[in-house]
Formats: sequence, C-alpha cells, structure tokens
Amino acid sequence: MSGGGPELLHGLPPILDAGVRTLILGSFPSPASLAAQQYYGHRQNQFWRLLGAILDEPLPELAYADKQRCLLRHRLGVWDVYRSCRRRGALDSAIESPEGNDFSRLRVDAPRLVSVCFNGQTAGKAACWFQAQGYETRILPSTSPAYTLAFASKLERWRAAAVALQLTAGN
Repeated sequence: MSGGGPELLHGLPPILDAGVRTLILGSFPSPASLAAQQYYGHRQNQFWRLLGAILDEPLPELAYADKQRCLLRHRLGVWDVYRSCRRRGALDSAIESPEGNDFSRLRVDAPRLVSVCFNGQTAGKAACWFQAQGYETRILPSTSPAYTLAFASKLERWRAAAVALQLTAGN
C-alpha cells in the first residue's frame, strides 16, 4: 500500500517508425488512455476527430491498430513528453514527479523527423529542447476536453500547423 500519495504511473510506447516526419507530443496519457492502452483513449478527447478532419481520414471510427497505421502512413508519430509520473485524475496540473521520455533515440528510430508539435502548453514546455536539437516546433491547443476552446477554433489552429508542415491530405 502506498504512503497516501498518488501511485507511479507509466506511459505508453511511441507510435513511431523510420518514415515519421512529424511527431505529436502530449504530456502524459489520461487514466482512460492508460486503461485502454491507447493514446487519446478518452471518448471526449478531440485528438482523433481533429486529425481525421485534417487528414481526411475516418480516424474516430477506426480500430486503434488502424489509427496507428493511418498515422504512420501520413508520416505522423505520437508520443508523450513524460515516461512516468504521479497524478491523481487526468489534469496536467496534477502531474507530480514527472520523468521525461528518452528522446535521444529519435535520430535513430525516426531519422526523417523534422518537426515536433505539442498537444497543449504542458507538453510545449519541452519545445526548447527540441529546438536546440534542430527540430521545428509548434505548440498547439490541447485536444483535451478540459481545454474548453471550441472545436472549430482548435481545428483552425491545428489545420494551420498541418498546412505549414505539409501534413494535410494529399501531401
């Protein structure tokens, strides 16, 4: 039994291959995502809906393995800034004792990687490190339901980044 603090949580493995050109980094999976062992597994998170609209793919309706294959086909990877942390609930503001993922392997695992997008401000705190490594970075509005910006506004900002990075359907 723990000493009253939140238990240590461990994140998910990356969705990544040698063809990935853009990596989308979140902060740490929600409890629903950890339980499902799927990125953005909470039904109210808008990640799959946003990327589906940008890529012109039916991502929200696909099985998780098909979502992963679709992202990789579009040269997109997904991972989180933190490998582990302690947290009660799902809010980024509740993250305690975070340990970052080892991004030194990206040059080998994703040699074509040129840009990193951050899903929200908490993940975006890592942008400086990626800039120093020579990656283009963009901090985007969080797809979390806790971030109450309207879907249309989130989509507009995510789509603008996708256009700039040539991630839209047909590219």
